[in-house]
Amino acid sequence: MALRELPPSSPFAADDGSADPTVVAALASFAAGTGSVADVVEALRGTRVLVPVMAELDVAGAREHEGVAHVVDKEATTGVVALQAPDGRTALPVFTSVASVAAWRTQARPVPSDIARAALSAVQEGWELVVVDPGGPVTVLLPRTAVWALAQQLSWEPAVRGTGAEKQVDGAVRAAVVAAVADMPGVVEVDALPGLRAEVAVVLALVPGLRRAELDAVLAQVNAALAACEVVAERVDSLELRLRGA
Repeated sequence: MALRELPPSSPFAADDGSADPTVVAALASFAAGTGSVADVVEALRGTRVLVPVMAELDVAGAREHEGVAHVVDKEATTGVVALQAPDGRTALPVFTSVASVAAWRTQARPVPSDIARAALSAVQEGWELVVVDPGGPVTVLLPRTAVWALAQQLSWEPAVRGTGAEKQVDGAVRAAVVAAVADMPGVVEVDALPGLRAEVAVVLALVPGLRRAELDAVLAQVNAALAACEVVAERVDSLELRLRGA
């Protein structure tokens, strides 16, 4: 958990701390498996969220008296909390209501902000993700591309659409992946599918019989080509590579 300097207060004096009904409905659909992250992101656009701030004790020094250490010059500073996602990236927690903040941390103070400002703050801090209601009852992790879209007050176009078994990679993203890799030496076939460990899996069939050094070289070129692809950079949160027989 990290803290940063508290931004200026936002003008939500009349806010009663309740969740937006549209957001509540989107979260319920997501929990039921009938809605998607994209539905939650769309519901959040233009709404108020609550950003938690917490006090952290700064100690200027210490002194010892009769073998006992005494802390002196203590000062409490307040900052916005950052969380670590399972993949190691940093996430800004936001909440839909005062009740959801209290369910997460009773000592956290909720500061209202519009979602665009909260997302922009995360981007400026280098925090790639936003997690909605980390204390429940429904928690949704918003990927980097969704955070960027919210920060720019734009509609989000996810790289993977649909839910459950109907998930599929968006046609424009799939086409961009194929175009970036298909003509590369050593690559026989390429496709893009919903990932298991990442958002999108790039599935490669390579020339049979490649030695280890040759295989490593081909994969390095594939990774470089995908990193240089503008559509992949803007639309895909994370990638994994899978190899299959030609």
